[in-house]
Amino acid sequence: MSAPQPIVLRGIVKQIQSGDAVVVRGQPKGGPPLEKTICLSNVTAPRLARRANPNLKESVETKDEPWAWEAREFMRKKLIGKEVSFTIEYSPPGTSSREFGTASREYGCIYAGKDTTCENMTESMVAEGLVEVRRGGLKLNDENQQRLCELEDAAKAAGKGRWGPDPQAHVRDVIWNLENPRHFVDSHHQKPVDAIIEHVRDGCTVRAFLLPTNHHVTIMMSGIKCPMFKLEDTKQVPEPFAVECKYFTESRLLHREVKVILEGVSNQNILGTIIHPKGNIAELLLREGFAKCVDWSMGVVTQGADKLRAAEKAAKDEKKRLWIDYKPSTTATMDIKDKNFTGKVVEVVNGDSLVVKQGDKYRKIFLASLRPPRPVQQEETEEKKPVSKARTRPLYDIPYMLEAREFLRKKLINKKVNIQIDYIQPPAQGYPEKTCCTVTINDINVAEALISKGLATVIRYRQDDDQRSAHYDELLAAEERAKKKAVGLHSKKEPPIHRVADVSGDATKAKQFLPFLQRAGRSEAIVEFVASGSRVRVFIPRDTCLITILLSGIECPRGPRPVPGGQGGIIPGDAYGEEALQLTKEMCLQREVEVEVEATDKGGNFIGWLYVDGVNMSVALVEAGLSKMHFTAERTNYYRALQVAEEQAKTKKKNIWKDFKESVEVEVKEEPTERKVNYQNVVVTEVTEDLHFFAQSVDNGPQVEKMMEQLRQELSDNPPLPGSYIPKKGDLCAAKFTDGEWYRAKVTKVEGQNKVHVLYIDFGNREITGSASLAVLPPTFHSLPAQAQEYSLACVSVPEDGEAKNDAIDALYNDILNKTLQLNIEYRGTPDAVSLQYADSQEDVAKSLIAEGLLILEARREKRFAKMVSDYRKAQDKAKAERLNLWRYGDFREDEAAEFGYKKTT
Repeated sequence: MSAPQPIVLRGIVKQIQSGDAVVVRGQPKGGPPLEKTICLSNVTAPRLARRANPNLKESVETKDEPWAWEAREFMRKKLIGKEVSFTIEYSPPGTSSREFGTASREYGCIYAGKDTTCENMTESMVAEGLVEVRRGGLKLNDENQQRLCELEDAAKAAGKGRWGPDPQAHVRDVIWNLENPRHFVDSHHQKPVDAIIEHVRDGCTVRAFLLPTNHHVTIMMSGIKCPMFKLEDTKQVPEPFAVECKYFTESRLLHREVKVILEGVSNQNILGTIIHPKGNIAELLLREGFAKCVDWSMGVVTQGADKLRAAEKAAKDEKKRLWIDYKPSTTATMDIKDKNFTGKVVEVVNGDSLVVKQGDKYRKIFLASLRPPRPVQQEETEEKKPVSKARTRPLYDIPYMLEAREFLRKKLINKKVNIQIDYIQPPAQGYPEKTCCTVTINDINVAEALISKGLATVIRYRQDDDQRSAHYDELLAAEERAKKKAVGLHSKKEPPIHRVADVSGDATKAKQFLPFLQRAGRSEAIVEFVASGSRVRVFIPRDTCLITILLSGIECPRGPRPVPGGQGGIIPGDAYGEEALQLTKEMCLQREVEVEVEATDKGGNFIGWLYVDGVNMSVALVEAGLSKMHFTAERTNYYRALQVAEEQAKTKKKNIWKDFKESVEVEVKEEPTERKVNYQNVVVTEVTEDLHFFAQSVDNGPQVEKMMEQLRQELSDNPPLPGSYIPKKGDLCAAKFTDGEWYRAKVTKVEGQNKVHVLYIDFGNREITGSASLAVLPPTFHSLPAQAQEYSLACVSVPEDGEAKNDAIDALYNDILNKTLQLNIEYRGTPDAVSLQYADSQEDVAKSLIAEGLLILEARREKRFAKMVSDYRKAQDKAKAERLNLWRYGDFREDEAAEFGYKKTT
């Protein structure tokens, strides 16, 4: 009776356990997939390394036997994921070899194909010297078994595999545990690493060997979460779709060669992206509805985060598996043209919202999915910590709130931005409706930039909440970068503390600060709030104080305002008060300005001037017809400018002057008929390129000399340290001139450490020097006013021709510089216009220059200047007759159009 023929079975190789054992999966008709573990009969493969089981005390770590890894890899590359045929030669008692089942191990022969004519894997392994033949149980009359002995003898003779020299060179050094996972991840710089997946724990968690370093790591797929297996009463209970999800991943990844991008760390597990040759497995899981995107790890995804979201959305739309009961969030429908628009930023509200101007309308928007800095949680209870009566100021009291506001203000204020509405948050818990948007400028996402600086965080949403920023994943990635750099809110250092003195409305404090602010001259400031057209609150960084400043020299209409005392109600505003408020807001709000304080009022407010980009705000309001000049302006240096601005507004009948009618009566009394003469002796110290000059009073000469000696003695006794003084625009300082002596100076411009523009306030000359030649001016030398005052010549104008202008400047320079002259102020302006005469001859300087044909008469209509203008005109007529300098070619001011056939008509 002949031996029965072995039954041939077929299946797909799921796993390679070792060089002589594989797991084959079959698919019986009408049933779930079943598995068999097939061991190659008559051979023994070297054992692979095993890690110690932490749950068993007697468990110890083992190393590879020589050539164990190569044997396993030979089988894996040949068989994994492929269809094979196999025969069962021996089955453990109680199992059937005729079909797939749950037997632990069965022994037989595997063929790399659909039938037994294909490659015999037992013979291939023996021939390569990767397994050892168990000769003790072989039958002498079995040709197949005897062939194994022949193949082994040939392999030994050739020194193949384990029969070769230096077997220890083929033992891996497996690293089972990482001491510092974060450092390990960072060391790979997010570059793809070769890996082989060794085990699939669930749909999104695997264990893998990283090659060639043989690190054994657990990898959780970044950005997704699959159904898990929960432990209940020592049993693994799967969540819905957990089994199908694991099978999906296992059938595609187990023992496959993949690329892994290490992106982050969660506890001791590594977050990463697994790239199969056919694509990103996480994207496939999402598309099939086996996984959901999770925000907590989406931030570390380095590539394809948008593809993950798109794959999840596709599964939601088709309601696949996990999304079978999905219902999309109800969102307000909005036309695409209304969702995208541009606007100019006029205000930054704390760190998460902006006010933008769109046409003539103002709109408040919020940065989508962004949370600004929050107050620090106090550990003390209310009983232990007394309640503070101080006024809360979130901008300065909440850590990093000021830094966030300043970052946005410097980048955005008065700039045009692109706005995309992401969602509209309905009113809730007493808060109004919020329009949440993505704001970009020059293709830079403002929210992303703010979060990457650690000045804000990302809002976390429920899994089914679709109301979020269109660039939510970029925001998460920016937050991860900020955490990694430990900047801003994520820093382990103590948060910055801003101690700001709020002087607004406090008369006592205002009197204390007044001398410092007066001596400082023009101080740099930031406008924090605009209460009306002429009342603003500013923050002065240098003195870290908040002050309310009332614009000097004007009387401005007030807008609507609340009733004092918090009793409710609104006081109606004056006519054009709202327009004045809007003009001041648009020009000043949150802009960097300069303030010049003159005095205080009884309410603790400061009175002074405010300049925006060199524009005097008082003059701008008067020029726009939104304010009147106040009588106190006559005592200021800006009286003439305010007067001209008001006259222009009246002429054009702007705003408050729309019904203005000029008075027919001429008030002769206001204009003096006699010219006032009060000559004072001065020394001219500097002549400028616009024909202005600086002069010192002769009477103050001894006082100036004494002050100079004291200053130089002070700096000689206490020499300044080089580099200790950092110059700022507007500062009073001590400057070393080219003669090596120290003088008082004012910093007018800073272009770097070696290019500082200074004005020597006691002489009027200017110089560009380095910061090494500057020093802090001792406080005792601040009180004496600047001794060199700037003037211009009255009733003359400078020729427009460049060469003629230079001739006039040279003549004036030679005639008056460093000479004692007599000066009389003729009329006020910027600067004041004066007449000069020589002390000995009493000859008028301007008249002499006109007589030489170097200057032009500028006729004034005031009666008090009639005689002066007449004398100057005679001198000019004489120069024209003699054809001196300007007049050498005749009267250049005459209309030459007649030469070209044109005549004026009347």
